[in-house]
Amino acid sequence: MSDIGVDELARRRAAGEDVLIVDVREPWEVEIASIPGATHIPMARVAADPTVVPRDREVVVMCHAGGRSRRVVQLLTAAGYDRVRNLAGGIDAWSRKVDPAVRRY
Repeated sequence: MSDIGVDELARRRAAGEDVLIVDVREPWEVEIASIPGATHIPMARVAADPTVVPRDREVVVMCHAGGRSRRVVQLLTAAGYDRVRNLAGGIDAWSRKVDPAVRRY
């Protein structure tokens, strides 16, 4: 499993690369702050049925700081996913380094 930094993800998105961001935080967290275009699938839902995450694209999993998303990446990898990465630092790093308009909590 590998991490991807927020700077690299922002660069790849700006270049138009097809990367699916899966946000595994709780709904209340997504209401506070989110990355535009991210798909919200709570961690518990992914744990119950990993197939809710598409296999046909590269997937970057994110949470608040990177811990929960790392566990989800491990779960998906164990389920046979091979194009999945963890967003290092999560939305907090995104807010600090890429888009300060994204609210921190």
